[in-house]
Amino acid sequence: MKKILLLFISISLLIEHPVYANRKIERAGDVIQILLPATAYGMSFIYNDQQGRCQFSKSFLSSMGITFGLKFLINKKRPDGGSYSFPSGHTAAAFSGASFIQRRYGWRFGIPAYILASFVGWSRVEAKKHFIEDVLAGAAISVICTYIFTIPYQKNVNGAPIIDQGQYGSIVTVRVSFDFMHLIR
Repeated sequence: MKKILLLFISISLLIEHPVYANRKIERAGDVIQILLPATAYGMSFIYNDQQGRCQFSKSFLSSMGITFGLKFLINKKRPDGGSYSFPSGHTAAAFSGASFIQRRYGWRFGIPAYILASFVGWSRVEAKKHFIEDVLAGAAISVICTYIFTIPYQKNVNGAPIIDQGQYGSIVTVRVSFDFMHLIR
C-alpha cells in the first residue's frame, strides 16, 4: 500500500497544475512578443537592408502608437478586471514583427512568424488578459501598418558568369524601381 501511495504522490508531483501551466503559457507569450520584432529588425541586418530597417521602424512605431493611443482612449476592462484591454499590445508587437518578416522577406519566414504571433494572441486570451476582439484588433492594426510602410525586399544587383564556346565573361543586371507610395510616406 505504501508503494502505491508513494507512486501516486510521485506521479502527482510530475503533473503540472493548470494554474502553473497557464503561467508558463503566458510567460512564453511575453517572451515571443519581444523576440518577433527583435528578429524582424535583426533580419534587416542579416540582409544588410537599411531600407528594411527604416520600414520596420515606421511600421512598428506607428502600430505601437495607434495601439497604445487606443488603449488609453478606450480603457476597456480586461477579463481579469484590469484596465486597458483593447487592443492587445502584446499581440500588436508580435504581429508587427511577423507581418514585417512575411511582407519584406517572404512566406518562407512569414509562416513560422505568424504561427508564433498567433500563439502570443492565444496566450493573452488563455491568461485572461484579453478578450478575442482585443487580440484580433492588435493583430489587424499591426498588419495594416506593416502593409502601409513595407515593400518586399529585392536584390537590386544580380550577376552570373558566362561561358560560351571558349569565351568567358559575366553579366550584371541592375534593377531600378521607383516606389510612388514613398512620396507620401
